[in-house]
Parts: sequence; structure tokens; C-alpha cells
Amino acid sequence: MPPFVYRITKYDPADRDEHGSYIGTEGSTSDHGPVEAAYLQAIAAFAEDTGIDRLAIREPGISGLAHFGLEPSVDGHGLAGLFPPNLSGFHDGAEVSLSLGLELVRVMLRDNGAWCRLEVEDRFVVQVGWDQYVYVSSDKPCERAFARTLALGLFPERLEASPYDADFDEPGVQRPADEDFWARLRWSIAMRQAAILEEGYLHNASRWHRLTDGNLAAARARLTPRAQLTVWPDLSTDVDAVLASLPDEGPVEFVWEDENGAISSTMADESEYRELAAQVAGARAAMALSLALDERHPLFTAVLPDSDGVLRARWRTEPTPSDWNWAFLKTLHRGQICTGTVTEIASFGVTFVDIGGFTAMINIPELSWRRFDHPSDVVAVGQEISAEILDVDLVRERVALSLKALQEDPMPPFVQQVGQTVTGVVTKLVPFGAFVRIEDREDGLEGMVHLTELTEGQVDRPEDVVQVGDSLPVKILEVDLPRHRITLSHLQAFAPGER
Repeated sequence: MPPFVYRITKYDPADRDEHGSYIGTEGSTSDHGPVEAAYLQAIAAFAEDTGIDRLAIREPGISGLAHFGLEPSVDGHGLAGLFPPNLSGFHDGAEVSLSLGLELVRVMLRDNGAWCRLEVEDRFVVQVGWDQYVYVSSDKPCERAFARTLALGLFPERLEASPYDADFDEPGVQRPADEDFWARLRWSIAMRQAAILEEGYLHNASRWHRLTDGNLAAARARLTPRAQLTVWPDLSTDVDAVLASLPDEGPVEFVWEDENGAISSTMADESEYRELAAQVAGARAAMALSLALDERHPLFTAVLPDSDGVLRARWRTEPTPSDWNWAFLKTLHRGQICTGTVTEIASFGVTFVDIGGFTAMINIPELSWRRFDHPSDVVAVGQEISAEILDVDLVRERVALSLKALQEDPMPPFVQQVGQTVTGVVTKLVPFGAFVRIEDREDGLEGMVHLTELTEGQVDRPEDVVQVGDSLPVKILEVDLPRHRITLSHLQAFAPGER
């Protein structure tokens, strides 16, 4: 933040008690006259000293469920005439002239229902606090503006910091709506997991979009810059059941889709349920959302980055399991070695491994280079293992691991034995031949002897020539390392005439 911080007030410092609290008679509401004008002239003086004539809107918002200001509530939140009715242009990062910025300060001084921070990054910040306290920060000492403020009848003070400075160290994940996010959303729509996108374009203001694979690109193009995005499952078509499930007390957010397909939301408590039911009569679908973060269950969330891909919006997204997964998966990469605990061996053979709270999986071919009958022959539930990451899929939120990648492949030494004859044990018969273990160990490597290489002449079934357990001389014809296959011949294991 800029180092030179000034607090500007209309309150005489002499009228404060030993704790610094104001005890004078000055009212805390805007006078809509000379005092208000003095505030605006003082801010203009500080801007002139700093050398700026344009400002960026940061963290904008409008009043929500309740109006807590001292001024009467104003239609349009005081922004009528400054921005269009849909408030386009009033969003985080929007650049405005100094004159429009001063009008926004006027709106905040009057507590009309809209607020924001105005700044030029690292150079200048204007913040309006409670009770007509205004904080101006600059990257330059502003002696002329300080003197001008005194001459206007206001009381400037130099501070170490503004109490309204943005907290850049808030806990939690801030997920960008990058291409990984949109790919994840597109996949979720295809899987019928996601259907509704909530666009938080201001604090306390949202727009709702029904999503399909066909309209996702168009919906994305209409979003307000730096908006908060929250992805929800579909609304319930049983609107009566949703209304019946509303809590006995306390406010909720009610979201519904009307007969024309428009999605709206409103806040309501138990005293307003009858009016709410009348308002949503004829709705196609609805859902009720708790206002408590730990009771809201979106699928995942994100914040729109700027066009250059940089995430400059400061507000946080709601924490969801998917957002945690995304943050964790971003720390992983192919080829990385990780440790984990086997949590499950599924009936279909896949082994699941907990790697720091995320469940990764090992497919059967990646358990071992060697033959086994069941994954439980290789790993056990509760066993701690090390494995190599084969793939990190941010769209499906999957991580594929390999145990055998950390094991030595036993097959390459057999390349040197191509053309040699060895004696092996028949382990399995199949319609097209027999498998023979040519390595002297229980899980030794096996090769395939095709029917045509078992004996001379026509043979229809391998069991007409050999049985499981037979000792069989074979010649190693080929070692295919990429496909991990060994081709053998019993017929060629003998010199001409030996048989």
C-alpha cells in the first residue's frame, strides 16, 4: 500500500476523550452541502498532489438484505445517473475518471447503499469509512493537499495505516477461472453434475445462468470482469417441496427459474414465506440456500482473471472439496514420486491410495512388472507405498499412479537370450497356445508358445500336446520390450532330427 496515509474528518480532534472517541456535537450524517463539498475538494487536492486523474474501482458492493446506514435507503443504491440500470461499468478493476470517482465518494459519504475502494495501484487509494471518516493514501507526501484540507475546515491527520486496507493474507484458496476451470465445468455439464452458474458481479449481487454444453461459451462471454463464479447442481423441479423445506426461522437465499427460463434469487425469512410463495408461483424449479458458508454446498468456485490471465480480484471463493482438490493437484506433476496409504482394492481391480487427503488410483497394469492373480497379491489395505505419478487430470480430478515405474523391469536382460533354448514350466493353456514361465521364481516372466510352435503338424488344442505343470524346452524367438511380450517356440527348441 502507498506509504503516506491521511485520515480526513470533519471532527475537531479537540473533541475527543482519552480513548480517542469523538464526544463533540457534530452529526455523523452527510450534510449534502458545504462539508460534503469540502471532503470532495480535499480528495481532489490529494489526487492532484499525487499526479493522478483516473482511478480504478476495487471491491465494489451494494447493500444486501438489510440497510445499516444512517441515511435513508436510496433506489439504485445511489448509482443512478452514474452507471446504467444493470450497473455495467461498476465492477472490480473498472477505470473511471477522477470526477466520477468523486461522485462515488459522494455516494459513500451519503451511505446510499453502494461502496468501493478507489485506487491507482501502489500510488493512490481512497477509502470511505463509517461516520464520515475518509482515508487517503499516496506514494508521495502531500503537504499542499494537507494544507488545503485544513483551509477547507476539515481535520487531516497522518497515520501509519488505514484500518480499511485490503487484507492480502486472507486464508483460503483463490481459484482462477482459467482454461482448466472451464474444461472442468464443461465436463461436469456433460456428466450432468453442473447446471447453474452464479455470477457474483458485486458484493451482495448475483446473476444466475442455466448452463448447457451449447450455451457455455456465450454465457462465459457475458460475464462481468473479475466476477466470482459459483457452480451449482441443477434446481429441483419440485418447487412445492423446496418451499416446504424452508427453515422455521432465519433468512435463506431462495433461487428459482420462472416460466420463461429466467433465474432469480431473493433473501427471505419466515415472516416473508407467504409472499415468497406468491412471488414464485408458476416457477419451473427452485432451490433454497443457507446463508452460512459451511451449509452451502456448491460444486466448485472460481474468480475471473483479467484478459492477460492474471488474477487481480481480491475476494475469496467459497471453499469446496473440488477447490481443495484443484489446489492440491496444482502441486503435482508427471514423474513426481509420492507416498501414500492404500485405502481400498476395488472389486474391478483398481487400487486406491490416499496421497495427502486426495485419493489417487493405480490400475492393474501399473502394479507390477510381474504376473499376479489379484492386486492383493501386490499391495494390502493400510500399506504405505511410494509410487510415480503418471498423470494429473484437472478436469476429472484424477491422479494415476504407478508402482512398477519404481521397480526394475526384469525383461531387458532376456533380450540377450534371444535365440537360446531354455526349459520352462507350462503355467496356462489358452485356445491359441500355452504360456510358459522361463524365469526360475514363482512370479517369473512368462512367454507365449503359439499352437503352430508347439509341435509339427496340425493341432487344434494345446492340451493335446502339453498340460499345465509340464516342463517344456523352448527357444526364445523374440523379446518385445514396448509391449512387454516374449515369444517362444517348443518346435524350434530342437535341432533338425532331434524330435
